[in-house]
Parts: sequence; structure tokens; C-alpha cells
Amino acid sequence: MTRKIHAFWLRAPCAGEIRSATLPDPGPDEVLVRTLYSGISRGTETLVFSGGVPASQYAAMRAPFQEGDLPGPVKYGYLNVGVVEEGPSGLLGRRVFCLYPHQTAYVAPASAVIPVPDGVPSARAVLAGTVETAVNALWDAAPLVGDRITVVGAGMVGCCVAAVAARFPGVRVQLVDADPARAAVAGALGVEFALPADADAGRDLVVHASATSAGLQRSLELLAPEGTVIELSWYGDRDVSLSLGGSFHSGRLTIRSSQVGTVSPARRASRTFADRLALALDLLRDPAFDALITDEFRFEQLPDVLARLAAGELPGLCHLITYDGD
Repeated sequence: MTRKIHAFWLRAPCAGEIRSATLPDPGPDEVLVRTLYSGISRGTETLVFSGGVPASQYAAMRAPFQEGDLPGPVKYGYLNVGVVEEGPSGLLGRRVFCLYPHQTAYVAPASAVIPVPDGVPSARAVLAGTVETAVNALWDAAPLVGDRITVVGAGMVGCCVAAVAARFPGVRVQLVDADPARAAVAGALGVEFALPADADAGRDLVVHASATSAGLQRSLELLAPEGTVIELSWYGDRDVSLSLGGSFHSGRLTIRSSQVGTVSPARRASRTFADRLALALDLLRDPAFDALITDEFRFEQLPDVLARLAAGELPGLCHLITYDGD
């Protein structure tokens, strides 16, 4: 029996639409999942929507279950929580997270879905892919007990890094953003907040996630001698301007990139992608992460929502997409 489903597609840059399709029956090692929620990964998905990914990065930016090719037509996205309606008995009826695009239902390998822990609400679980990015960044950064850590950029990724870093013993975390309204989110996450001009200097580690040249420059300025900036921002086809005068050389400062597409070398020998994602879901037992879900929209509103996000008309952090069962 085939099932009719609906999926969000980017027809061309800045032009999204809902398309219908049919799903095949799942095979013996596959699951059929009905989507409950998906989340918009604001930074990456708005770059994809607006056609801001350089052609040289099309392959690197390919999502796990992407259909089509950048710049479009393409089905893109990777924050999906649903319930297994057909599949192996151990997964049947379970809520699962999958790196799947915005679609009302889907068939995927059973190995590609991770069960959502009982203590994690389905809506909060859409953050798993973003918390996974934070986990990988902190594996790369390897903070020490008592470190002074700053996160520059209080978007989805920056907030998740701050929330996870604050769990380290004796660590003092400051979240920095140009928007004073993000102070409320920082408070909910249990970390300090500062505007860029007021941020504390002498930091052992700065994680940069603002995707701006000014944010990266300020990150360097906040470091103590021999400190490190972990660069998490994805700039797409935009140029980055950076001054490396001042204390960059005399202070022996470091800028290191971190990217979630590979498991950090610090844990690659002992952790799989599935292990990392399962850890992210376990961390989401903390209700503080609810502060990151700031808006809710219906699935059929997605073309308009992404257009408004790309145009800078919608504030907020994680935009939750809700679904009705077919």
C-alpha cells in the first residue's frame, strides 16, 4: 500500500513550495515515520533558501536525506521528530529523531533514527541536531575545569553551546550578543549575558557563532594570551574581514574551525554519529532548552516562514513546525 505525503521543496532560490508524493512500503530494515514536529535550522536553512551556498560547497553541505541538488530544486532540512508507524518491533510506536527534511511522513533505514528518551518532549527533541553541533564543538574545544568561556552569538547554536558548557564544573560562561533581548534566553539557560562592548576579556576559550566579521573580531579581542577561538559560523558566500594586528601574534592566539559533518578527532576513535546524537537527545532532558523554541508554525506555512526568515522579518531562535497526521 502506498501513502500520500507532502514535503517542502525549494524550487529555486527564494521560492519554496509544498509538493505531494507517495511513499513505498518500508523494507525489512526500514521504518515508516509520521512526523510530529520539525525545526528550522535558521542559519543554514536561510542560506540554502536564499541561494547563499557557494557552488564549491554543494557536496559538503548535502543533508543526509536531501533530494535534488543545490541551489534547487532541492528538499533540504535535518531536524525531524516523529513516531514509528511501521518497522521493527523494537521501534514500533516509538518517538524518534531523524536528520530528515520537512515532510509529513517518510521511510528511512531503521539505523538512521534515534529513539527520543521518555523524559524529552517531542517539541524539544527537534533541537537534537543543534545540541549535537554543540557537543562536537566542545569535543573540539576540550574545555578544562574552571575555564572562563565566552560564546559570541546567541542564536540556536550559540545558545546550545552555552547551555552545555555551563555544565562543566567551575566553568563560568558568558553569552554575548548584540541583541539585548537575548539576555532573557541567557537567564533561562543559567549563564551570564553581555553586549559586545561590555563582554569580559581574558577568556580561556571563546566559541564564535554569530556569523559576522564583527563577532569574530570581538571573539579574538576577548581572549587571554594563548587562548583559542572555536569558529562555528557558516558564512556561505559572504566574505569575512578580520584584523590580525594587535595581540594576535604576541598573544599566540588560535582560531580553529569546528564542523558537525565529521565527529571531532578527539572522539572519532570511540564515538559514532549515532552515539553523538544519542548524547544530544539525553542532554535535552533539561527543560532549560525550551527557551530556544520561540515560535510555532503550521507545516503549510513553511514557504512563507522561510521567505520571511531569509528577509530578516522574523526574530526568534528555533522556529517549530507542527504537523497533522495524514
